[in-house]
Amino acid sequence: MLDSLPFDLPVQTLHLLLGALLGLAFGVAAQISRFCLRRAVAGEDGVDRSALSVWLVALAVAIGGMALAGVMGWVELGDHRYLSSSVPVAAIAVGGLAFGIGMVLTRGCMSRLTVLAGTGNLRAVSVIALFAIVAHATLKGVLAPLRTSLGAIQYDFGIGSLASIPGLAPAVALGLLAVAVLLAHRSGARVLHLVMGAVIGLVVVAGWAGTSVLLLDDFDPLPAQSMAFTLPWTDTLFYAIASTAVPAGFGVGVIGGVIVGSFLSAAARGELALQSFSSPVQTLRYSAGAVLMGFGGVLAGGCTIGAGLSGGANLSIAALLALGFIVLGAVVTRAVLAPRGAAVPAE
Repeated sequence: MLDSLPFDLPVQTLHLLLGALLGLAFGVAAQISRFCLRRAVAGEDGVDRSALSVWLVALAVAIGGMALAGVMGWVELGDHRYLSSSVPVAAIAVGGLAFGIGMVLTRGCMSRLTVLAGTGNLRAVSVIALFAIVAHATLKGVLAPLRTSLGAIQYDFGIGSLASIPGLAPAVALGLLAVAVLLAHRSGARVLHLVMGAVIGLVVVAGWAGTSVLLLDDFDPLPAQSMAFTLPWTDTLFYAIASTAVPAGFGVGVIGGVIVGSFLSAAARGELALQSFSSPVQTLRYSAGAVLMGFGGVLAGGCTIGAGLSGGANLSIAALLALGFIVLGAVVTRAVLAPRGAAVPAE
């Protein structure tokens, strides 16, 4: 399909532009809807049914969209790591729990913090910088031996994705959508926010379709990928310090697009505001959360978007396990920080 495009640009550049376009759409939709799994499952007052309904709409649309795209031949993931039947269970468990703890400490998952960075939140900027450094250290630096040791503990589930079970993906998508509608009705979620959740789900599908089929170069194939924030932030960090040696790709485009999209949305809505840390204690708390998310996001194979939404869209066993451990870590941490139903402290 690459040959049918009306313009002739390097494939790497096309991936960059696609990432930027999808990131822009994600940034606008996420800024408007305040899209964040942490707020949905471990917010200030516990589970936020309105936020959870929006997140479930996104997941339902992503799963249903991927099922349709697969039938139509618009997506071809081949031997992508999300579809491997051999799953690094120890790394996913440790990483998922660490990421879940970290996102409660920083009061936001990486997608939310990236959006906030675009609106002027300096706390988010600080967390992102530390997150990217630790994630890169876990991928290729001093923490890599620990990652490889935990990653060596594998379990073969026989299948890599539950979507291989006939009819299951559409059924799961419809079931999640029904739950989301019920939660939205009971919580009074805004229709606009639900629509933005659907847009985010479609963005995930478009990412997989664009990188796996539309922009596939048979002679020089690039990895199929979709919305994520762990690897894209490490790519962006590496590109920022070594751009003459490393070309910008899909992930860098995603990050740039999300920041620009959230900035434009916040500016149009009058929601731009500079914010920073209020105390040393808060700084330490957010820093600890950033370290845990950087380390955990790499071990778990992605964040709430990369594994939870993009991987979950494929009903990947590895991604669903990562999502489960992230939620578990967040819920338990929220309960520890705010026992007996109290609100999570700001500090």
